[in-house]
Amino acid sequence: MSMTTIRWRGAVAESGERRIPEEAAVALVHDASTTAVMMATPADLEDFAVGFSLTEGIIGDHSQINSVDVVRTSAGIEVRLWLAGENSRSLEARRRRLAGPTGCGLCGVDSLAEALRPAPTVGSGLRVRTREIHDALEQLTRQQQLGGATRAVHAAGFWIPGEGVFAVREDVGRHNALDKAVGAKARGGSPPGGHAVLLTSRLSVEMVQKAAVAGAQMVVAVSAPTALAVRTAAAAGITLVAVARSDSFEVFTHSERIGP
Repeated sequence: MSMTTIRWRGAVAESGERRIPEEAAVALVHDASTTAVMMATPADLEDFAVGFSLTEGIIGDHSQINSVDVVRTSAGIEVRLWLAGENSRSLEARRRRLAGPTGCGLCGVDSLAEALRPAPTVGSGLRVRTREIHDALEQLTRQQQLGGATRAVHAAGFWIPGEGVFAVREDVGRHNALDKAVGAKARGGSPPGGHAVLLTSRLSVEMVQKAAVAGAQMVVAVSAPTALAVRTAAAAGITLVAVARSDSFEVFTHSERIGP
């Protein structure tokens, strides 16, 4: 939405307008019981719910969801998911209720072991050239419609060399953006072949964990990683590319996938 502002340039004030993103409380409800309440950009919510369910281990495949409904109320938004029988019973066994700030990555984690769970090992077929990484980041930038208008949201998307960037999603929370991208990929399918995750945000361990669940063999981020994110990516077989700019980037793990 657009808001009227007073813009100061030195000692001169002038009236202006700025587009800003919406933010809303979004409850993810599995089988009539709330699993998570997140502050999120209220768009692509079906993708968000499916991606969250996948990356949090509630389901192992999109087909394990029977239906998804988005219900808007005066208090916020509920995304209601109904799971297939076995998944419903498994969820009931680990039921938890949680509430978190924008994009909280460890909401609902109730043990150190769960927070530091090993990421699944990914495949090894992906090979890229340095120029392709720069081109992919340019494609990501061109697809950031909300980010380009507001400069206030994160973006995440998938990339297959030779096929392009797809399933780009944006959100005020970086974890939400990645969950939305994971959900969009799961719901829409993706071209065959090894793929990478592209991120405009900080690269912390939970982002690597989510990327590994999605089977990404490479993660490319514009910011630097944490030490734990590097160790987790190394163990999962993920090539970690960070501090990515238009003319440079740094490779922290599994550099054999990248050539000049």
